[in-house]
Amino acid sequence: MKRHFTILSVLVFSFCAFAQKPMGDGIVPRSLSDVNQVKDLTLDSINIANSARPISGSSRKGNNPVLFLVGNSTMRTGTLGNGNNGQWGWGFFAHNYFDESRITVENHALGGTSSRTFYRRLWPDVLKGIRAGDWVIIELGHNDNGPYDEGRARASIPGTGKDSLVVTIKETGTVETVYSYGEYMRRFIDDVRSRGAYPVLCSLTPRNSWESDGSITRKAATFTRWQKEICKEKNVPFIDLEGTTARKFETFGPWKVAYHFYLDKIHSSEFGARNNALSAAEAILACEGLELKKYLLPQEKWYPLQVPPQTGNYRPRVFFCGDSTMQNEDKDDDSMWGWGSVVSPIFKKGKVEVINAGKAGRSTRTYIEEGRWEKVYNSLRPGDFVVIQFGHNDMGDISSGKARASISGIADSSHVYRLEKDRSYKVVYTYGWYLRKMVEDSREKGAFPILVSMTPRNEWRKDQSNRNRIERRPGSCATWVKEVAEQLDVPFVDMHNLTADWMEAHASGKEDAEVYYKNDHTHTSLKGAKVNAAMFAKGLKETDSPLKKYLKRGAQKPKFK
Repeated sequence: MKRHFTILSVLVFSFCAFAQKPMGDGIVPRSLSDVNQVKDLTLDSINIANSARPISGSSRKGNNPVLFLVGNSTMRTGTLGNGNNGQWGWGFFAHNYFDESRITVENHALGGTSSRTFYRRLWPDVLKGIRAGDWVIIELGHNDNGPYDEGRARASIPGTGKDSLVVTIKETGTVETVYSYGEYMRRFIDDVRSRGAYPVLCSLTPRNSWESDGSITRKAATFTRWQKEICKEKNVPFIDLEGTTARKFETFGPWKVAYHFYLDKIHSSEFGARNNALSAAEAILACEGLELKKYLLPQEKWYPLQVPPQTGNYRPRVFFCGDSTMQNEDKDDDSMWGWGSVVSPIFKKGKVEVINAGKAGRSTRTYIEEGRWEKVYNSLRPGDFVVIQFGHNDMGDISSGKARASISGIADSSHVYRLEKDRSYKVVYTYGWYLRKMVEDSREKGAFPILVSMTPRNEWRKDQSNRNRIERRPGSCATWVKEVAEQLDVPFVDMHNLTADWMEAHASGKEDAEVYYKNDHTHTSLKGAKVNAAMFAKGLKETDSPLKKYLKRGAQKPKFK
């Protein structure tokens, strides 16, 4: 084998603490070790992957520019990039932040690729579709490790030097010249500019790796440094995706960071991919002089708020999050009512602001999947309260029918399902997991969560003494919520049993109790909603939640006109 290394480059590599090993007829720097220890075989299925990847430039609308994304599995995960293994790349969600009437986003990333393998095997086809005025974001490096000449054979030479190494791939006999990571970046940049387009280098997504001081591990000494060196040398914009996401992770804490990944500590879940896409948009906005930002959507569309910021004197807000038993038609005396729409009178006038964020038909899962929880989360301020009550819709079909149920129980577990309605893939978690997420998110914002068990249904049966009893549902969402509250030390209001007790004391059976329900055995009338609001007050009074100091005297007694 032939090698081209100057004495200076060898000394530089040695100074950077890269181990050396014999190779061919001399000593050369060893490539970076694979710290991720993840076997990504996507590149081996390149023919299948290419059937799902876009034809370069095919998304172009008229003469509008195209934003090309070039990267690995953190940008586009899996052979087909469809989340069938529970992992997603941020490139799938990047278009959500751009004005697609002015620019389209094409994700050309492929899992398992390094700067070397992408440039050699995929880049020529991508380059064909790039025109003057287009943009290309390049985020590669996670796979620039391992052997030079065997196995995955995808490593680049560490650093930004001009040296090269001729290798023969042991398994195939293919002779290939390997360049430094920085040299591959130069070639990408030069190729993009040769088409009259604009290159942008992007730092890598952070791994789920923590330092002893509580900070997220960064690649500041390797790839980030090398990218910045090339950006300075070639006068190319640098967007710091790694730093933007890492700073968020450090406020999230280990449990929340963990579910931003799936199956390992490098590949993103849907939560993580969406977060990285937002971080990429934020990093673009923060990059001084980067004209790509003019194609971004207005920031107010990035962070949808449930309510506008409060003006005037501060008072804590109480967000009520739940299903149709919390918010329903709520329009006249003869309609179905949710108790969140009649709860304001239990509080002292002017002391708190009540916001009913409930939505009929939602489970813990769909409330989060539809972005409803995100709106509440983005609205929260320190000192606010979040009342969380779900359960009726968390039971039933997971992947068929309404496909809204969560997995039974409270374990910290999940499973990938294929949805019947559109054949897409979705990671579904347990009922307890979704509650845990909302509790931890609330605490992260400095708000006070309160868990509430679901309302009882108007179903009755005789007990052993032949007395009518309203249905209680142990071993279901009605009791799992209490277990989560105990685990997380969260104030808990057992509305399921409090309302059931009240019904048994004021009704002799199903027919007698129908005045408190509307249309069926689950949804409440205006009277029933007022009973539930009063039972919330009664249960809240017995907790240690600071919210109870805002209760009116006698709030635990339903008041009917």
